[in-house]
Amino acid sequence: MPKLGLKIIFVASLIGIALFGLFKNFIAQAQNDTGNIKDAIQNGAFLVDVRTPEEFAAGSVKGAVNIPLDKIESNLDQFKDKSHIVVFCKSGNRSGQAKRILEKNGITSVTNGGSWLQVKKVVEEK
Repeated sequence: MPKLGLKIIFVASLIGIALFGLFKNFIAQAQNDTGNIKDAIQNGAFLVDVRTPEEFAAGSVKGAVNIPLDKIESNLDQFKDKSHIVVFCKSGNRSGQAKRILEKNGITSVTNGGSWLQVKKVVEEK
């Protein structure tokens, strides 16, 4: 029985280390994008709220359009001619997914703005 306990602790430790690494990379990416939000907005970024229509209707960023995450790929034409794009959502998770979808489709001028409240604050400071 003691050997089984040690194996469980070892496996749990490995899982914890892997999850920490993933979380650390996610935070680093979010921090890098956060620094670019202000510059992108000052350069006339296309602001895209990727939350649901219901969430968008409850409040969003002035000048933003609503293209929910599950509609991003079917609306790629709306992104093609934009030199700066800021995607955002409630927390930064869905916007991170939207950024990856856009980049996978050759649209590289995308900034993950994180939360809509964070983007709203930057827009209002402008």
